[in-house]
Amino acid sequence: MPSDLKASDTSAIGQVQETGPWDTGPWDPALATLSEWDPEWAATCVRMSTNPWLNGVLPRKFIELVGVALNAACTNLNPDGTRRHIRAALKAGATREEILFVIKCASGLSIHSCSLGAPILLEEAQAAGAKPAPVPAASTPACDRMRAVSQWNTAWDPFFELDPLFTDEFMAMAVGIYGSGVMPAKELELLSVALDASYTHMYAPGTRRHIKAALKAGATMEEIMEVLKLCVVQGVQACNLGVPILAEELEHAEQTSDADSTGRA
Repeated sequence: MPSDLKASDTSAIGQVQETGPWDTGPWDPALATLSEWDPEWAATCVRMSTNPWLNGVLPRKFIELVGVALNAACTNLNPDGTRRHIRAALKAGATREEILFVIKCASGLSIHSCSLGAPILLEEAQAAGAKPAPVPAASTPACDRMRAVSQWNTAWDPFFELDPLFTDEFMAMAVGIYGSGVMPAKELELLSVALDASYTHMYAPGTRRHIKAALKAGATMEEIMEVLKLCVVQGVQACNLGVPILAEELEHAEQTSDADSTGRA
């Protein structure tokens, strides 16, 4: 063991490897290979990346549900991570309805394409002198309900202006998710913070909006910070993806080299 590698660090790696991939936070079996190649860095990375699972700030089930959301999100689409955290969430007591709810929320992130693009479209169209085609009158009951209960976000105004019918169809879908009561308001806002702050999304307006709503729903600063940490630790997916591929390609390169040497002999 390197002289500056703490016993607690090597113990952490051992605990992660012994409990199996569904109990190791964001890790999968790639950790074993990484630990052979660079035990010091692997140990310090494990200590950092398993912190949210060990400090008790958030319940284990909710931690795993956030992991499902971050991996299944339309901005990530990581099948291995999604499976790992679904398995861990079930083991922690999550129901099918709770996990499905999280997957539905993860799919709804795609609306931010309109949140980002519609205002730009309106601005650039005005600058270019372009005019939209007349929008047929349409009933928008879902949007009306959102406004009536003070849940309308003014960031949605531009794409409502451009396509009120599509906007209403999206809002009807969203109301079906957020009005289901599957997840308490505080947890729903914390989940939304994670989805918007994720390193594959980084949607600042939504992150601020949901942090504000989470605080209003009773979340502590520590709980919100913990959700941000859950976003950070998913960065080890780079190791889960890259280390096995590197191991395979190193083996392939060695076999190719041996074959070449044999051919020249």
